[in-house]
Amino acid sequence: MATVTELRYYPVKGCAGVRAEQAELTRAGLAHDRAFMVVDERGVFRSQRRDPLLATVRPAVEEDGGRLRLVAPGVEPVAFAVDTVGPRREVQLFGAPYLAVDQGAEAAEWLSQVLGSPSRLVRVPPEHDRVTDGLTPGTSGFADSSAVHLLSRATLDDFNARIDEGAAPVPVDRFRPNVVVDGWPEPHTEDLLRRFTVGRTGPDARTGSGTGAELGYTKLAIRCAVTLVDQTTGGKAGPEPLRTLARYRRATAGGVAFGSKFSVLRPGTLRVGDELTVSDWGPSEL
Repeated sequence: MATVTELRYYPVKGCAGVRAEQAELTRAGLAHDRAFMVVDERGVFRSQRRDPLLATVRPAVEEDGGRLRLVAPGVEPVAFAVDTVGPRREVQLFGAPYLAVDQGAEAAEWLSQVLGSPSRLVRVPPEHDRVTDGLTPGTSGFADSSAVHLLSRATLDDFNARIDEGAAPVPVDRFRPNVVVDGWPEPHTEDLLRRFTVGRTGPDARTGSGTGAELGYTKLAIRCAVTLVDQTTGGKAGPEPLRTLARYRRATAGGVAFGSKFSVLRPGTLRVGDELTVSDWGPSEL
């Protein structure tokens, strides 16, 4: 039986994650996950692919989402009330147009100073109705695609056993998962999941009753150059994990796969220690 060992959400796309012992799972993923995004002057999203210093920005959002605080090395922190009702502006995520709410000059100036390039901070508006693709369509905020990225400890351990002798193990934060699970004896079991429940749902979710939040498989997680960035310093950390993954995890659709992505079929409350109950399995798409 697999159990949840880590929960992580990323309030600002591309910035540092926040670990939690408990988190609400909404239709768009863990509460506050990728609710904000940094964009350039044209409204195009910034990513660690080109702006690795995003990794050094540590956001903290209040539980009700009303205030956001940003911290980074060498600059004074900034905190401000979150705007969800201001004018909408056009932004682009992987070439697709969306509307977002700009979070004002103070946040923009702070991020521009940290990243060394003119930047703005925007938030998903309440009416955001993005539809994500994959085997089980769903929705998400400003995540690359699906709402939840799940990775198993067995998969990570197997990878670190394969890297060249003398190379440092790659930490889990380089893969930026939302949910880490442990208990499966075989690596890449998450490739085979098609539908599962976890945690609690319903009016008594916080007290432990209910049938569990439900998630459906969308696709394999295809890895990119973000995995090469040290998530503490924002510096490039070398060829791993992509070098080793290219040897044994090439996907038929292109790229290298590591972990799987899921849409949320039924929201609920997740806690570290929750068990996964799998109702449907399928063949790997690798």
